[in-house]
Amino acid sequence: MARAVGVAVDTLFLDTETYSECNLQTAGAHRYARDPSTEVLLVQWALNDGPITVEDLTLAAGGAPSDTFVSLLNDPSVELVAHNVAFDRGLLAHALGLATPVERWRCTQAQALAHSLPAGLAMLGSALGLPVDKQKDTRGRALISLFCKPRPKAFSGPPRATRDTHPVEWAELLEYAHQDIITLREVAGRLPKWNFTGRELALWHLDQTINDRGFRADAELAEAASAAAARAKATLRAEARAITAGAVESTTQRDVLLSYLLIEHGVTLPDLQKDTLQRRLDDPELPPEVKDLLRNRLEASATSVSKFAALLRSVCDDSRLRGGLQFAGAGRTGRWSGRLFQPQNMKRPALKQDAIDLGIEAIKSGHEALIYSDVMGLLGDVARGCIVAPPGGKLVTADLANIEGRVLAFLAGEEWKLEAFRLFDAGQGPDLYQVAYGRSFGVPPETATGDKRQIGKVQELALGFQGWVGAFVAMATVYRMDLDAMAVAVFAVASPDAASRAKRYATKAVAEGSAYGLSEDVYAACSLVAGQWREAHPATRALWGDLERAFRAAISSEGVVFRAGAFLALRRDGPWLRIRLPSGRYLCYLAPQVDEDNLLSYKGVDTYSRKWARINTFGGKLTENVTQAVARDVLADAMPRVEAAGYPIVLTVHDEIITEVPDEPTVSPAALSAIMSAPISWAPGLPLAAKGFEAKRYRKD
Repeated sequence: MARAVGVAVDTLFLDTETYSECNLQTAGAHRYARDPSTEVLLVQWALNDGPITVEDLTLAAGGAPSDTFVSLLNDPSVELVAHNVAFDRGLLAHALGLATPVERWRCTQAQALAHSLPAGLAMLGSALGLPVDKQKDTRGRALISLFCKPRPKAFSGPPRATRDTHPVEWAELLEYAHQDIITLREVAGRLPKWNFTGRELALWHLDQTINDRGFRADAELAEAASAAAARAKATLRAEARAITAGAVESTTQRDVLLSYLLIEHGVTLPDLQKDTLQRRLDDPELPPEVKDLLRNRLEASATSVSKFAALLRSVCDDSRLRGGLQFAGAGRTGRWSGRLFQPQNMKRPALKQDAIDLGIEAIKSGHEALIYSDVMGLLGDVARGCIVAPPGGKLVTADLANIEGRVLAFLAGEEWKLEAFRLFDAGQGPDLYQVAYGRSFGVPPETATGDKRQIGKVQELALGFQGWVGAFVAMATVYRMDLDAMAVAVFAVASPDAASRAKRYATKAVAEGSAYGLSEDVYAACSLVAGQWREAHPATRALWGDLERAFRAAISSEGVVFRAGAFLALRRDGPWLRIRLPSGRYLCYLAPQVDEDNLLSYKGVDTYSRKWARINTFGGKLTENVTQAVARDVLADAMPRVEAAGYPIVLTVHDEIITEVPDEPTVSPAALSAIMSAPISWAPGLPLAAKGFEAKRYRKD
């Protein structure tokens, strides 16, 4: 086929429609492509802006696409574009035997996510303002359900719809396939490219390699854990019935449980969230029966056990789970998010590693209940252990130490804190949780041990992004801090002026009903801790204000660059407001505005509704965005170096890299840590440190 005039590289836009008995949504693209039942029904494509071809492979000899399509697919000068490339690339390779180098591909889904746009083609088309005739056909969902999936088990007709059984609908499917290429091509032409060229594009190619590689999964443990969860849930249901004399069949019945607690015990709960239940369990006046029910609810509602079923659905025949990462899946910041097994949101273990290791053996033998009283809690703790090294190999991991705290201090220019990090890394100073407490209360950091260090830890984790009492209390709950004891401790070291100020805040908050149900003394102590942290971080406070002012100014001054701190630049161009990060990558905010109440907002995917909506923001939230984004860039900067050094990456989990290497002493956590903490040219003066471990089974270090 002749090359387009004036175009150095041709672009092949392509899509596929398939049938499989495998569930794509639960199994993932990699497992789906490898399933024996998977077959490609249609291949639709267009070269550049040329005519669209829809090939019906159910009519083709051997179900093979045309020679023209295969020739284009194999031509190294042709760039390949699809939406959700992992799906189409995998199908071409495994179902049709047409493997292609990942470097030739471009993914409009990944490109959209890299600019904080929706992942789904239908929502993306709407967000980009595509004309109606170029948006994804909404009829397609019903057609896909008809032809691409098995009929329901209760269906009395043919087990599968085909072009012969439903010729009218099949003709509609062909038209739908045609429309998909129209939408794909239009979307590709409208998407920004700022974050999907050069280093970022190469990083996405590496991401695809990592997802193709996958990690080895212990399916035996997942199966045993699923069986253990079923036994534990049955036991918990029996306990709930016994405690309530049959009034509550299961504590997972939210409304039934709330009603029982109110009617039988006069106990009112606003909700059954984990934090709420844990706080009430600390109430000494709560009857033992109620506490037993609340503990039962906490155990019965544990969601971490769902990971075992997810693993079993998506693991491939070679015992590897692929596609566990989503490039730029964490919305605003560009961080990776988890898919399928969801390695990014595994439960923080409550048990020590020795107990977890024993628990794995007990689960596999079916005797977990003989050793552990909270079986559901144990199952959540062992989920990480489903990630294992292959025979003859080991896992080597390293985690960037306190990377968000370091990046925030770097962006803000909080020099005293950067120096504290450097001294700690050199083994010459206390850790930053001690430093935070000492700086807040004017005491030597070395004396901030035990509960004082814990206060410093919660300060650091909760307050860096303009958080106040609510943020501190939420984080304190995570770490099971005794807030009454904390109140006594902080007032013992606070200055009289600071204590008096905090008590005035508390009196007002309690009177207004905005004290989160805390006593006046506890609220005062929390506001004191938050206020003292702010006093100790003047540059960080300044960054909050600078970012918000620059964001507001950029909205009303198109084309003008505004600075925030030494490393951030903001500018609006048309509908986009971008924040340039030190790495050269951008955070992208579409349709920013200041509303009638003087609030800042932009358009994005709402975290809770998953709909395209207007989202409010402010200085602290913008600071969180840029801090997490730069932390992501630090990790991303190291990943190609890690690969080049002979450490094949199988996962990233937050700020941690997990590699799968031969079980030899020449590859070590120390070497991996050194690669990850090497100085970065675009972040001069940013102190980095990393630490890791090696093991046959993944764990929380």
